[in-house]
Amino acid sequence: MQYRREIDGLRAVAVISVILFHAGVTSLSGGFVGVDIFFVISGYLITSILIAELVQGTFSIGRFYERRIRRILPALVVVLLATLPFAWAWMLPNQFADFCKSLIYVVFSASNIHFWLSDGYFAAPSELKPLLHTWSLAVEEQYYLLFPLLLALLWRFGQRVAFWTLLALAVVSLIGCEIGSRMAPEANFYSTPARAWELFAGSLCSFRKVDKARWGNPLALVGLGLILASIAALDQRDTIPA
Repeated sequence: MQYRREIDGLRAVAVISVILFHAGVTSLSGGFVGVDIFFVISGYLITSILIAELVQGTFSIGRFYERRIRRILPALVVVLLATLPFAWAWMLPNQFADFCKSLIYVVFSASNIHFWLSDGYFAAPSELKPLLHTWSLAVEEQYYLLFPLLLALLWRFGQRVAFWTLLALAVVSLIGCEIGSRMAPEANFYSTPARAWELFAGSLCSFRKVDKARWGNPLALVGLGLILASIAALDQRDTIPA
């Protein structure tokens, strides 16, 4: 896939918004949506690569998982090894026991389930959990266990079938997420099915290319404006489908 500089710029917006949100910058109270931005970016990039391979006839599920492991595992191992001695030195016994439990869940890409069952994302004690940020990685890895196989299967019936099926799944996920945000917000926040519509949104964008010369810059400015407005206007008290 061709390198896209604007994607890295969007990543920067997402990272900075999340950091400033956790730093308590009140004017950016919706900075947590940076996580949602990352999900959309991930869906777009991964699906673009998969579509290119499917078109060329070079798709391999084994190679896909190998790439994921090589991309994620080294950095994850460094984070876990770097965190462990500090947790052992500074945490109380019950805190360290919970840390070790979360460590096991991270290894099996299930930390979103652990943190959902143990505490909410916005609860004060959770902000002291050093592996809390891995919940979003767990959501992605759970999604990518099935998505490449689903896309490869749908591709056999044609690109149009694949697009409209993914769109239908995205709508179902969004509706479920909207309902869940009101009935079970904690479970909804960490749930892969409730987050899937964001990854699907990115995936759907990879199917539809716009005329960059004519529409690229105007659409990019509109999209960036909506993102910045969300970061500035929302806060954790708002009921949103996320």
